[in-house]
Amino acid sequence: MRKTVSIIVPVYNEQENIHILLQEIHSYMKPLPYQYQIVLVDDGSTDGTLAQIQLLTQGDTTLRYLSFSKNFGHQAALKAGLDVCQTDCCISMDGDMQHPPELLPVLLQHREQGNDVVYTIREESTNLPYVKRVTSNLFYDLLNGLSSIELDRGSADFRLLDKKVVQQLKQLQEYDIFFRGLVKWVGFRQIGITYQSRERTRGTSKYTLKKMIRLALQGITSFSIKPLYIATYLGFVFSLLALAFVPYVLYSYYFGKAVSGWTSTIITIAFFGGLQLMILGIIGIYLGKLFMQSKGRPLYIVQQAYLPNEA
Repeated sequence: MRKTVSIIVPVYNEQENIHILLQEIHSYMKPLPYQYQIVLVDDGSTDGTLAQIQLLTQGDTTLRYLSFSKNFGHQAALKAGLDVCQTDCCISMDGDMQHPPELLPVLLQHREQGNDVVYTIREESTNLPYVKRVTSNLFYDLLNGLSSIELDRGSADFRLLDKKVVQQLKQLQEYDIFFRGLVKWVGFRQIGITYQSRERTRGTSKYTLKKMIRLALQGITSFSIKPLYIATYLGFVFSLLALAFVPYVLYSYYFGKAVSGWTSTIITIAFFGGLQLMILGIIGIYLGKLFMQSKGRPLYIVQQAYLPNEA
């Protein structure tokens, strides 16, 4: 019996790329000794993405799809794809053509060598904007420094997972999910390979600065409580520094010297006020995650699905 693989592709407003992406996937997968299926997860697209997918399923027996009731986010779309995966392994990749389909045979080859997880590392390109390169590196440095996991710089959601890894990820019920960290956390035999990201030729990037910042906070707070310890340490440090002013105040009081420095006083108050708000913000993020988790809401809602049983 031929081995089976599912290729999971979250898409959001990618109607211009879907047809070309499918053609390339087929060109690299058909020569392989694998029976494969392509699972497109429409993350609440507002253009003609869903209509395009439905049209393509009529002439493509390997194609399946899920369609969300609204935009739940990239990580939720990945989780939905994994939840319906019943094959020997699965490969997740983006639908914007920046994850090269020619790497699919390489991922499967590494699995044949006994690896349970084959993740990809994007090589830094000089074509990327300087600010994006700096913020990307800063994200991984912060995540590695503040959490209990170690992610390679440039790690992407382009990866192969063996069935036993998928089964473990299916059982997780986290609301604020961060797959790059979770895949590292579950363990198993893992190997990383590098790739060069393609240039986007159609459509626009869906990862705005706001979404990237949210992903960074999501990753850090999902795998570490170190920020809470840092907030505590900062409180102790500045409390001790504040005690250093006591001798000065007593000296001024007993010797009748006026306490000057209105500007420095205001700056100090503003600084400590900002510090307190930052610490409260850190605590608030963790409390917010607990609050959302306690509600037990589903990570996503599927409004339409086409999932024939055959691989």
